[in-house]
Amino acid sequence: MKYGFLRTAAVSPALHVADCAYNTQQIIAAMRAQTVAGTKLLCLPEFTLTGYTCSDLFLQETLCRGAEDGLIQILDASKELDVVALVGLPVRHNGKLYNCAAVVCKGQLLGLVPKTYLPNYGEFYERRHFVPGPKDAFEITFAGQRTLFGTNLLFACREMPEFVLGVEICEDLWAPVPPSCSHALAGATVVANLSASDETVGKAAYRRELVAGQSARLLCGYVYADAGHGESTTDMTFAAHNLIAENGTLLCEAEPFANGTAATELDLGRMVQERIRNTTFVPDAAGYTTISFDLEVAEAPLTRFVSPTPFVPQNDAARAERCELILRIQAEGLAKRMEHTHAKCAVVGISGGLDSCLALLVAVRACKVLGRGPKDIIAITMPCFGTTKRTRSNAEILCEALGVSFTEINITNTVESHFADIGQDPHTYDVTFENCQARVRTLELMDYANKNGGFVIGTGDLSELALGWATYNGDHMSMYGVNAGVPKTLVRHIVQYVADTCGQPVLRDVLVDILDTPVSPELLPSAADGTIAQQTEKLVGPYELHDFYLYYVLRFGFGPAKIYHLALAAFAGRYEPEVLLAWLRNFYRRFFAQQFKRSCLPDGPKVGSVTLSPRADWRMPSDACNALWLKELDEIEAK
Repeated sequence: MKYGFLRTAAVSPALHVADCAYNTQQIIAAMRAQTVAGTKLLCLPEFTLTGYTCSDLFLQETLCRGAEDGLIQILDASKELDVVALVGLPVRHNGKLYNCAAVVCKGQLLGLVPKTYLPNYGEFYERRHFVPGPKDAFEITFAGQRTLFGTNLLFACREMPEFVLGVEICEDLWAPVPPSCSHALAGATVVANLSASDETVGKAAYRRELVAGQSARLLCGYVYADAGHGESTTDMTFAAHNLIAENGTLLCEAEPFANGTAATELDLGRMVQERIRNTTFVPDAAGYTTISFDLEVAEAPLTRFVSPTPFVPQNDAARAERCELILRIQAEGLAKRMEHTHAKCAVVGISGGLDSCLALLVAVRACKVLGRGPKDIIAITMPCFGTTKRTRSNAEILCEALGVSFTEINITNTVESHFADIGQDPHTYDVTFENCQARVRTLELMDYANKNGGFVIGTGDLSELALGWATYNGDHMSMYGVNAGVPKTLVRHIVQYVADTCGQPVLRDVLVDILDTPVSPELLPSAADGTIAQQTEKLVGPYELHDFYLYYVLRFGFGPAKIYHLALAAFAGRYEPEVLLAWLRNFYRRFFAQQFKRSCLPDGPKVGSVTLSPRADWRMPSDACNALWLKELDEIEAK
């Protein structure tokens, strides 16, 4: 329950139809097993105590009394269990029969939530036995306790404010406006559905879409427990298709007919953050009653998958689809800007590195969008003190393979002249030594573009902007930054995607070699053997870590402690905890210190949910203090 994570399970115990005593023991066994596993929320299927397929037996007083007696035993057994459990059963009240979910916690019957929508079509005829539940809650006595009865009930954990539970039952989810819509607006971050959905051809896929889609629409966790083995098969079969989703993502499922358990952790802190950001998600708790309960706070290991590359899909097909889409977004944005400015050519500074490579690939695509040839792109290589033979060669081969115009401007003399102008010792390899080169390169590009009626394309990526790894008014500036929304880890995959799909051996080979080249601005003299001496990731840290940190800082606003907790799971066995912590500290230090560069960025296309454009998604004072964030890191280090 620490860091907003809630261990959740949907379980379908094997049952005997109408055998409440047997089913009670199965439920208690499931509750005990899940408590041992660290589960804090357990959802069981519709009519768990009786079986969904009792039909007219529901009208028998003996069955209803047996279910109530079973719930009394469950309540007694739950006193020693630190879990909230939802149990389905029939409830008689005031001469009517209701299909209900009993919410049980530590010996207390927190509430009874009746079903709202009763299907009476096809194989379903629930209105033959039951009536819809009332919205307004009122007190009744059931299973030996006074409790609340009604559909508009929420259940809130005192120790974990992010955990607010809403309940609906089976058909409620299939209705045009499910009760969970109101539950979520009233504050529910988790919706549990007790279901008995029979299995027919194609229904499993539709069920997945419903559950995932509802969790996305409501910005919540959705737990769906389905009836399974033991139900009567007179006319239907039930597959125990248990599902858990979070904000549109299906986190886990029990395959149909496997009678398995779906169990994982819901990130409720993430749901709260999503709702804070979403201004169309307007809270409305009118008519709702909230019941509080207690659970012990415990830190459980994460079993859910935490991707070490949150910007990059794990699936090959999805990754390729994303790369293609991003290329199209970039090219379309650039094409519009070139068209609007009547640019006679596009000017790109080409270094033989990843970012300028991607910018050039995008420029070629943009020209195709405009019906123009690649010769309208002028790629300029500007060697100086740190340029290596490898990168210089790759730059030229790349340009030849793409058919763009290529020229070289050696800036060494210009930089040395500039050193003399400002009194810089050319043997002092400090920040001035580096930045002079970057600014001269930008000067040459801008003036060359002016001279030729051209347009300078920026090459810097999202990761560099986050870390401030750019020279202010040097490579930081351009007329349109096509890579500004693309993190370094994704840049690499997009270039690999082009290599894999281009169908040109020469282009493929040079792209592969560019991918294999260490990331470097090449602003310091090369090593004695002619190789790159200045490697970015040795100075600022691995980009895969910084992109991971960036994603969770910007996308969800998580604090350092939670991001570190996630990083431990994502990079287990690859980085030591102290290394993760050190680079996380470096990330925060640089991120805060370098905002002034991001406050005056050139235009560029947004490609994902994380961007640092000062006109779009990220507004931050350039002189904000990072003391609170570093203090939280100090507290982690002190433990």
